[in-house]
Amino acid sequence: MRSVGEPAKGEANMKSMSEEPVPLHEEFIYCCGAATHVLKCGPWKDLSKDESKNLPRLLFMIIPGNPGLAGYYRTFIQALYCGLNQQYPVWVVSHAGHCKPPSGMEMIEDTDIKELEDVFGLNGQVEHKLNFLKKNVSKDIKLVLIAHSIGCYITLEMMKRASELQVLRSVLLFPTIERMAQSPQGKLMTPLLCKLRYILYMPVYLLSFLPEGAKASLVRFALRGMKTCDESSIITSLNLFSVDCIANILYMASQEMMKVVERDSTTIKQNLKKLIFYYGTGDSWCPQHYYDEIKMDFPDGDIRLCEKGLRHAFVLDASKEMAAMITDWLQDDLTKL
Repeated sequence: MRSVGEPAKGEANMKSMSEEPVPLHEEFIYCCGAATHVLKCGPWKDLSKDESKNLPRLLFMIIPGNPGLAGYYRTFIQALYCGLNQQYPVWVVSHAGHCKPPSGMEMIEDTDIKELEDVFGLNGQVEHKLNFLKKNVSKDIKLVLIAHSIGCYITLEMMKRASELQVLRSVLLFPTIERMAQSPQGKLMTPLLCKLRYILYMPVYLLSFLPEGAKASLVRFALRGMKTCDESSIITSLNLFSVDCIANILYMASQEMMKVVERDSTTIKQNLKKLIFYYGTGDSWCPQHYYDEIKMDFPDGDIRLCEKGLRHAFVLDASKEMAAMITDWLQDDLTKL
């Protein structure tokens, strides 16, 4: 477990002073027996003590996409924390096993007690997040869940399975909540993920022996088409050279193709007033006609279509822009607290 502090990079429209350092605490923990990377923005490191008078009223928790590496959201949570006037903690919890544990820590906890079957699968990742909240966050703290991609499916499942959670609002960004295998990207990736993913392990294993500088150069080359790429994304992508990490990522993705089929309209209807959907215009994982259909089915829902041309993987180059939008969307909710 270690703590790091980094300079804030808030945009001009954010209320906090960009010169002030943003408190950022980093942890590697076991949750449901699996290695988990947690990034916590703000001075609050422990939200589990019910008796503490210093607990915030609200926690912003990020449920990532896939790959579910917390580091991809580093700039995003810092920008969001600044945009929220540094009043509330903003945490991101990696998916189980979507990290490269530090030296001396194994991917799976060495224990005789198995907390959860198939923790690296899609169902396991839902239970993993619920378990994290149960053990690390007081039940008296309200939640704003900000989910990305498959994290949106996970978030809807969390709300369905644990109705006792005090969810003030869930923001679902580029939501892959239905027909993933039928999407343009899904049609391309499903055969690879479900039948051929083991073939990818050998080249990853061989590349893992490269020096860190060579790995970083490969990542920069892969992302060369972007005008501006977040430096933390490049650093985080180095985790993808870990065979254990990439195996967990691809295994979860294969389950997504098979299990994310029908949209859970019942859960959406029951929680409609708490949900904000944000769809992309050129998103090959959730094409625009998915937006048109859900908008038609839920005309009273807060269902938005991106007008800024942001990519599905917004964390690579548009974290600050997305954080600023979300801050604006939630102003009314926060003033009512």
